[in-house]
Amino acid sequence: MLELALEAIGAVIALGLYFLPAILADRRKRHDLLTIALFNAVVGWTVFGWLLALYWALQPNPPKDVAGEVVKSRKLVRMRNFSKMLAERVQLRGARGAARDRESKPK
Repeated sequence: MLELALEAIGAVIALGLYFLPAILADRRKRHDLLTIALFNAVVGWTVFGWLLALYWALQPNPPKDVAGEVVKSRKLVRMRNFSKMLAERVQLRGARGAARDRESKPK
């Protein structure tokens, strides 16, 4: 009976250790907990797979709207470029107008 209890305790500890990446992901409130748990269950039997799942579980949550952030960033860059080109064009036209006024003045 004692031997059976020790085997049961050992099995529970082994399963807890095996699913440690999934447990940590749950405790850290990862958004992709199910993916990490499935990856851990399927590939975790290899040392590399278990370490990869552990690394993944310890990473911070990714931003919720990555695509929206990229679009916003690109729009901001385009607006800056447009403003810069517009300012250069206005300065160039002002310089041309001043040069034209100097040439057209009677001496």
